[in-house]
Amino acid sequence: MAPPAARLARLSRTVSFSACHRLHSKSLSDEENQKLFGKCNNPNGHGHNYKVIVTVRGEIDPVSGMVINLTDLKEYMQEAIMEPLDHKNLDKDVPYFAEVVSTTENVAVFIWENLKKLLPVGTLYKVKVYETDQNIVVYKGEETV
Repeated sequence: MAPPAARLARLSRTVSFSACHRLHSKSLSDEENQKLFGKCNNPNGHGHNYKVIVTVRGEIDPVSGMVINLTDLKEYMQEAIMEPLDHKNLDKDVPYFAEVVSTTENVAVFIWENLKKLLPVGTLYKVKVYETDQNIVVYKGEETV
């Protein structure tokens, strides 16, 4: 009897974190920043309760029945998302955002890059970041312009 064909699956896990930031580009004047970012350019910043959904993909291991051990994924997300971002001022506490505008798009890229260093090669599929219920960014690092 032939061995069963490999079965692929996607697995997602969610975390939430709170952080504040100010949308402000050093490449623009104060007036241009105010016009572009409006109230999100408040000099004192503003906060969000972000929700992040990380999706990995891979073969279902025939022995364990898993794509990835959820305990491992939880630890990777703790290290890549919660430790650097939770209860932080993104612009002042996270070195990455000293030179990169802390938009949700760039938060998704930051999370992707952090996770990519920790997860088994090729398993990271998608990072979805909810800044609010209405503002959501999906990032798949392999997609480039």
